[in-house]
Amino acid sequence: MDRIWQAARHWYAAGMQPAIQLCLRRDGRVILDRAIGHGWGNGPADRPDAEKVLVSTSTPFCVYSAAKAITTTVTHMLVERGQFSLDDRVCDYLPSYTSHGKDRTTIRHVLTHSAGVPFATGPRPDLRRMDDSDYTREMLGKMKPVYRPGLVHIYHGVTWGPLMREIISAATGRSIREILHTEILAPLGFRWTNYGVAAEDVPLVAPSHVTGKPLPAPIARAFKAAVGGTMTQIIPFSNTREFLTGIIPSSNTVSNAHELSRFAEILCRGGELDGVRVMSAQTLRAAATECRRLRPDLATGLAPMRWGTGYMLGSRRFGPFGRDASAAFGHTGLTDIAVWADPSRALSVAVVSSGKPGGHREAKRYPQLLDRINAEIPRVS
Repeated sequence: MDRIWQAARHWYAAGMQPAIQLCLRRDGRVILDRAIGHGWGNGPADRPDAEKVLVSTSTPFCVYSAAKAITTTVTHMLVERGQFSLDDRVCDYLPSYTSHGKDRTTIRHVLTHSAGVPFATGPRPDLRRMDDSDYTREMLGKMKPVYRPGLVHIYHGVTWGPLMREIISAATGRSIREILHTEILAPLGFRWTNYGVAAEDVPLVAPSHVTGKPLPAPIARAFKAAVGGTMTQIIPFSNTREFLTGIIPSSNTVSNAHELSRFAEILCRGGELDGVRVMSAQTLRAAATECRRLRPDLATGLAPMRWGTGYMLGSRRFGPFGRDASAAFGHTGLTDIAVWADPSRALSVAVVSSGKPGGHREAKRYPQLLDRINAEIPRVS
């Protein structure tokens, strides 16, 4: 644990992360749960005389696309309960989702990032109406796929969340936020880890910060196309009350490393934790089985990656959860955030950081931390 934490401190010393949290559970027992830095007052845009508030292990942050691991879990739970099938067509639940060949799109296509809409096409959406289901469904219906659904597998950074939210709402008659709360979070006593927070909790959420140098121009243009804005546009918006109180199952989960690693423990233990059965071990095993490899894109640091049905999968040589992690599965978040389960090590991990670096000469210190975790925790028999 000392060597793992030293790797985290080495990463923090690079200066690109105002705050870092790290939590590891092994066989259900917390073996490391620490934080370093400041939740408030130490960002690159903060005034020199700003009050500096130390981060703690319980400080909540927006964890961005780590939300997709949670949404994927909820989706497989609902499929197992017969609420819908992954091979149902999206238009069976969203009747307006039919134009430009979208009538062939299945829920599996959406969950596996192969629905053909890796970025939003059509009219620019009004973000003030992002929680308006009627408006969202109208805008989703107007999108034109950039390739035939099912043809290839390219990460759907921002379209994935609205699609999954509306599909689940239409199929169940319930909000995904309410489903997550009543079926998983409340029975297990979670304080955070839902999509957004109550309005009164917004001041408790530590902000994220743009750090490091700007991305090179070609990568910056691709990033803007993929997520709908530049880092300097997205991160300030993600700190607003509007974003933090919304329901965006792809990107606005608010949590901390302690709670995220506990959520990963559900996955590590085959779909059950503390007497709460979320899904069967068989369903989870199928969800975490490789279905295809993702083409290189921004979600993977321009490297190919293995994917299950909604979960990112680890690999032996490199991957989202470090080297020698071929049994691991979970999801990453923008940027330098990760949550994963590694049943081969009986290990559940979460790394949360508040800096969103562009270019940085010491960026390799983050994957070095992930590599160190895998090197120090042996596999179980």
